[in-house]
Amino acid sequence: MKNMHYNLSVRLFTAGKCFGPGMATLLSLVRERHSLRAAAAEMGMAYSKAWRILRDCEEALGFPLLDSTTGGGAVLTEEGAALLADYELFCRRLGDEGDALFAECFARWMD
Repeated sequence: MKNMHYNLSVRLFTAGKCFGPGMATLLSLVRERHSLRAAAAEMGMAYSKAWRILRDCEEALGFPLLDSTTGGGAVLTEEGAALLADYELFCRRLGDEGDALFAECFARWMD
């Protein structure tokens, strides 16, 4: 088999799903753009949906992820920045381990 690959997707749960790749992307873009509206637009997401999923995530986690700034911008809270950093680190490390395990388990199927 040529081009065999795998995919891991990390989702965090409290009582239900509360944080995953979509929220991580949204927060990462807010971190770069300093705007929830700009982040949502870049993802092709309605601002109202971004606001709703952000509120749902914050409610599930029990802490705010964003602070509004003067002039309508947004920045990650200390907790939001820390959660995103930890999520990104976990995904990177899990990916590294996954790559090694995939190579070990599926070596005979690779060219």
